[in-house]
This record gives sequence, structure tokens and C-alpha cells, in this order.
Amino acid sequence: MLEHFYFSETRVEIKESVRGQDIFIIQTIPRDVNTAVMELLIMAYALKTSCARNIIGVIPYFPYSKQSKMRKRGSIVCKLLASMLAKAGLTHIITMDLHQKEIQGFFSFPVDNLRASPFLLQYIQEEIPNYRNAVIVAKSPDAAKRAQSYAERLRLGLAVIHGEAQCTELDMDDGRHSPPMVKNATVHPGLELPLMMAKEKPPITVVGDVGGRIAIIVDDIIDDVESFVAAAEILKERGAYKIYVMATHGILSAEAPRLIEESSVDEVVVTNTVPHEVQKLQCPKIKTVDISLILSEAIRRIHNGESMAYLFRNITVDD
Repeated sequence: MLEHFYFSETRVEIKESVRGQDIFIIQTIPRDVNTAVMELLIMAYALKTSCARNIIGVIPYFPYSKQSKMRKRGSIVCKLLASMLAKAGLTHIITMDLHQKEIQGFFSFPVDNLRASPFLLQYIQEEIPNYRNAVIVAKSPDAAKRAQSYAERLRLGLAVIHGEAQCTELDMDDGRHSPPMVKNATVHPGLELPLMMAKEKPPITVVGDVGGRIAIIVDDIIDDVESFVAAAEILKERGAYKIYVMATHGILSAEAPRLIEESSVDEVVVTNTVPHEVQKLQCPKIKTVDISLILSEAIRRIHNGESMAYLFRNITVDD
């Protein structure tokens, strides 16, 4: 039983014996991320103190996965969350399409990072008319590997958007200006370090031919959609006659449904790793691909002690 009381505190009570059992906690992440995380931690700790044998968290979208690198004087919150889950008692996690695959190294217990790409590839083949006339698009060089994987599997062309309109995670300061740089700072005599040249992005360019083609933009997360809308406008200018956006996690926060509805994007396809029923009511362009089948099969295999290799057939590092 889970309830909230006293200034929104969370209380969990296990109503039956779980001693020596395998327990699966299925926790989707709604708008209130911090509440969902605390519920998961408290449930896991309650099961641990109730002597459950294994506590497996099924977390389709792993929260804070974008905060997996040092930014300025911030912190690597994703690693903190991994440590908290281990301390609370989790022994295994099933998730899908981590934002950075290196996040698996933050955990001290097994993590099965499932892939949604087979479901999205199937959607392209079955639901997009004349998909053979499509080209897979990366909206920034950072997404090029994922786009290349889609293009190779579908035997389609590849295009990459590059230029000054893009602002990628790699361009942000990594926090190593410490102490902060100040004017007229004293330098140790004889110490002359080479100065890193500032980046200057070229004018925006689409590398690849999209004229008279269907453009399919692929990524792992759709949150704030401004960059996707801007990419769609560029592709429209370059001659693409239909534009799809596909991603695993449809967070679709803030004004995302309205911006999509008013944009050149014809359809946004996401999986149901994150609840987005309200956004679908606001924007009929949003479509959902169900991935519950692979999650249920993963749960069955772990519970029965079977190999998980079947779920990773033909999956490569870039998928």
C-alpha cells in the first residue's frame, strides 16, 4: 500500500509476506519526477527490510539520465540516483534506451538496457506509406550514430543537420574552469599553457539529399521540441515533402503539443515508456508505439533465470 500524508510525505506498507521472493517494482516516471523517485526508493527499502530475495526495478525511462556528465559546478545526478537505488535495496534494473549507455557503469548491480528501435523500425515499415522513398535524419551530429543505425537497417539514405542553429550537450562547459577565470590573473612565471580556440559553428547545412523525400528524424528523447521544429522547417526548405519525428521517450513537456501541432512536422511517434495521454489529446499528430511486450518478456526471463540474449539479437552498441 502506498499513500501520501503529512506535507506530501510518502508511506509504504507491504500487506503480505515477500520473504525469499523475487519482487518487480514497475515505476513509470510521470511529470512529478522527484515524487516518483522517492516512491521507488521507499518501496525498495520496505521490500528489503521485509526480506525479499531480489528486488528488480522496471523503469522504462530512467530519470535524470541527461545529467550524466559534469556541468560547470553542478553534479552527476544520475550517478547519485544509481547509488541511492543500490542503497535502498534494488538488486537489478530493467530500463530502455538510456540517454548515454555509459550510465550502466554507475550501477553496482546488473542493468538490462533494452532497445525500442525494433518496434520503431517496424512502425516505419508498416505505417509509413512509401517508406522506401525516405531518408533518415539526425538533427545534430550527436545523433548521427543512431540515425546511421536506422538507415543501415532499413537500407535508406542518411542526412545530418549541422550548423550554428544547433546547440549540443558537448558544447557546454564541463566545469573545469575552477577557480574561475578572472582578468589580470597572476600566472606562475614560466608557465605558458596553450589557449583553447573558441568554437565557431559553420552556417546551417543539411549533409545529404532530402529533396522530394520523406524525412524521418530519429532521437532517443523528445522533451522541449523547439530543436525538432527548427529541424523540420530546414528540411521543408530543402524539399522534404513529409516529415516524421521518432523517439523512444516522449516527455513532451511545456508547450510541446501546441508547437508540434503548429509546425511542419506531420507525425511524432514515441513509445509508451512515459505516460503522454494528455499530450495526445492536445495534439493528434502524436502517435504511440507499445513496447510492453519486451518488458513483460524481460520480467519473465529474469524471474525464470533464463538468458536475456534473445532480447538483444542483432543489437549493436550504436542502437
